[in-house]
Amino acid sequence: APDGDGGNPPEPDGAAWDSPWGRGRPGWHIECSAMTSALFGESLDVHCGGIDLRFPHHENELAQCRAYFLEHSQPTHVCSWARHWVHFGHLHIAGRKMSKSLKNFVSIRDYLATTGTPSEFRMFCALHHYAAPASLTPGALHTASHTFQRLLNF
Repeated sequence: APDGDGGNPPEPDGAAWDSPWGRGRPGWHIECSAMTSALFGESLDVHCGGIDLRFPHHENELAQCRAYFLEHSQPTHVCSWARHWVHFGHLHIAGRKMSKSLKNFVSIRDYLATTGTPSEFRMFCALHHYAAPASLTPGALHTASHTFQRLLNF
């Protein structure tokens, strides 16, 4: 079944098993918690991800890290783990979330070779709210290019 934000269904060949709460892959959460904590320690200033990771993935990471660091720190220490959470909207192509598994993605290399410049892509991003979905369409790219040129010629 798709996730709560309209994302892709779980990979059919991925490691998953039944639980009282439904089919799941809890190892995914602990892997991210362990890697992040190993690299950055017991607190982060900012933790980012796609809007579809807000729940349950980031909720699980937060719970795991709080539990671990509260047990392994000073008794008076309050573990917030991540001070700020930023969840980005998805990039859409032809009305669907861009995804390697759907094979509807554009690499940066391909974009630069066939479509536009780094500055035009930056303008495309700047024209969209970070948490809202953005559609990568010829019209949107034209608007970004035109807006960037207007800024250069100001």
